Amino acid sequence: MSFSSITGMEPTAVHTGADGLRHGLVDIPTFDGTIAAYYAAPADQDQPPLILVIQEIFGVHEHIKDVCRRLAQQGYMAVAVELYQRQGDAAQYTDMQELIKDIVAKVPDEQVLADLDASLEWAVAQGADATRLGVTGFCWGGRLTWLYAAHQPRCKAAAAWYGRLTRGHGPLQIRNPVDVAAELHAPVLGLYGAQDASIPLEDVTRMETALAQGSLAAQASRFVVYQDSGHAFYADYRPSYNAADAQDAWGKMLDWFGQHMDQGL
Repeated sequence: MSFSSITGMEPTAVHTGADGLRHGLVDIPTFDGTIAAYYAAPADQDQPPLILVIQEIFGVHEHIKDVCRRLAQQGYMAVAVELYQRQGDAAQYTDMQELIKDIVAKVPDEQVLADLDASLEWAVAQGADATRLGVTGFCWGGRLTWLYAAHQPRCKAAAAWYGRLTRGHGPLQIRNPVDVAAELHAPVLGLYGAQDASIPLEDVTRMETALAQGSLAAQASRFVVYQDSGHAFYADYRPSYNAADAQDAWGKMLDWFGQHMDQGL
């Protein structure tokens, strides 16, 4: 059984080709051994800018790997780490609540941030340009995107797709984006849906207030809220997919990375 069983449909994800790319599965050294990851990068480009891709709640499945290839086709090295590896295999679950209880709630934020740091160091060793570092994440990874932008001083830009702002998924997830808004090292573009029942617009308003009182990077952050979209509007393998909004948000994210990773605030 796979993540598609949870979504209630067979996966129909867009497939991005790997022509002109180097890509594949790798084992990355981290604080307690190694952790699996997928990466994609332009085959003929020295020192490409780097984007860390943070998985959805379902783990590093084919859609997340495809996002890495999409970014690589735009000239970035993209790395997605299996951030649940120690806790279990999300692909084996068919019930969302069981997945959250058995795995997601047991993943401490500190572990995730350390593994993301390890993937950064691995990518630099492979030739990525750490002076142009970005991060993006979806759903569960959207929340971690905000946290990583406050954690890693080398981060230059971030894009958080419909990540929770005021709460996590369990007791090990203590601080949330609203708590670290003032500490951001990089401006974050928040891409959210007005119809998202899991993230009320009141949370967006609360986050905007916190950002306005924070660092220069916090003050440079902004939200784009799509009025007709709900949660996971970029996930092209799920019924929640909104093609028009997904395309618009992807373009805005690329513009955001181009502006802030090359030029700074």
